[in-house]
Amino acid sequence: MVNIELVRNLSQKTETKIVMVVVDGMGGLPYPGIGRTALEEANTPNLDSLAAISSCGLAEPVSLGITPGSGPSHLALFGDDPLKHEIGRGVLEALGVGLKLGPSDVAARGNFCTVDDSGVITDRRAGRIPTEENQRLIEALRSVTVEGVEVILEPGKFHRFVAVFRGEGLSGELDDTDPQHVGERPKDATARTSEAAYTAGLVNQWIAKVREALRNEHPANMVLLRGFAGLPRIPSMSQAFKLTPAAIAGYPMYRGLARLVGMEILETGSAIKDEIETLRVHFGDYDFFYVHVKDTDSSGEDGDFQRKVEVIQEFDRNVPSILDLAPDVLIVTGDHSTPAKMKGHSWHPVPFLIHSQWVRPQGIREFGESVCAKGDLGVFPSLGALPLALAHGLKLGKFGA
Repeated sequence: MVNIELVRNLSQKTETKIVMVVVDGMGGLPYPGIGRTALEEANTPNLDSLAAISSCGLAEPVSLGITPGSGPSHLALFGDDPLKHEIGRGVLEALGVGLKLGPSDVAARGNFCTVDDSGVITDRRAGRIPTEENQRLIEALRSVTVEGVEVILEPGKFHRFVAVFRGEGLSGELDDTDPQHVGERPKDATARTSEAAYTAGLVNQWIAKVREALRNEHPANMVLLRGFAGLPRIPSMSQAFKLTPAAIAGYPMYRGLARLVGMEILETGSAIKDEIETLRVHFGDYDFFYVHVKDTDSSGEDGDFQRKVEVIQEFDRNVPSILDLAPDVLIVTGDHSTPAKMKGHSWHPVPFLIHSQWVRPQGIREFGESVCAKGDLGVFPSLGALPLALAHGLKLGKFGA
């Protein structure tokens, strides 16, 4: 059990620096014909050496048997109980592209898609249209209006965009319009509560007008919306834990997560070496750094075991550059597992490593799932990651007399 309220009360400002590297979807399962996970199969001499002088274990993202999305699993790592603060994907995408949300705004993540003449979806991502085409379409759709609500649109990469509905009396308690499968028609936005019925009506009016506006476009001739949500009330990490935090992440969703908990977003290139260089340049400016590595997750979702191995090895080659900065606390973990065998997220706990001068090394010689299960931290909730980081950074005062 992790008492986050107690941790907040004991938090104190110090000069020590914490680096938390989240290798997205790092955990896995033994791959058929190989018998080892991607992390175990990868050649990781630097991580293996680091594990030998660190505390290790397995982190449970949300709860036993629960497969998490990236939102709740990251929120736990940042010190907030994901079961108390459910965050919609739309909010994360909106914050990630730099939109400022008001207390009554409802945000949704959008996909341009392709439908046939009968309105059936043939491609949920419209062939992953070029980002430039996305921007052209969004500009055209800015003129689509619905009485009673302001619609704010922002293009993303390829087929993705963000829609924010702004007005009085709105609710994010809506079901997705994306059926998640080709061969089906887009759904209407439906209200999960009576209070959301008004919002559902406005959203459906907007979608109907968008459908007409895109009628002569191809392949992006329709839109799908998912992750409707309003802005949750979450205390910033500076308020809650007396940190000055910064985020180094290339993808909008993860930047949105970081912004939601009050991190400063640092501009960075998308390559791992670029992110580490950003860390180096700004190392003197903050005392907590979140560094996000994405391609382990996407390769796992694609079922590309070998690519996941290669991304892990690329990260390992950059570990010495992090250690050269001499952070007082270094954590390496994942937000969840994404086994290539399953081509998606899973409920399996994630390897976790924390290094500082205050650890009790167990002589572990390899950083992987099987070995970390025998580490001194055992299997523990991811919500404990930040308290451990604060403790190792001497940022928690003593409890009691």
